[in-house]
Amino acid sequence: MVEILIGLCAGIVSGTGMGGGTILILLLSIFIGLDQHVAQATNLVFFIPTAIAAILLSLKNKKIDLKLGLNIIIFGVIGAALGAIISSNMDVKILRKIFGIFLLLISIYEIYSWYKMYIKKKKKA
Repeated sequence: MVEILIGLCAGIVSGTGMGGGTILILLLSIFIGLDQHVAQATNLVFFIPTAIAAILLSLKNKKIDLKLGLNIIIFGVIGAALGAIISSNMDVKILRKIFGIFLLLISIYEIYSWYKMYIKKKKKA
């Protein structure tokens, strides 16, 4: 049952384009107790079908800049290969700390963005 709830939660977040994989890795590590390397690899398998579904819906709604997307894909594949090589040779404790810092930076950015939007709306009113 936990796996179903984790998949559903990560899928919803993924469908919004906000990084369901990040949520998935966090939930798999905390609630299932997976090792960081296994959680990240599981995320990659999860990502393929959810990304395809989101891509098809976004293409249907004409929400994708294909030229920009192709450029990002080329360098994203290169970066993913390099990242996989680096992380597979990294100690799990260090990888967890890096992932934690990454989540913290995303959180700070999101809070800052929300704050800027809130201030902007307040000034208009």
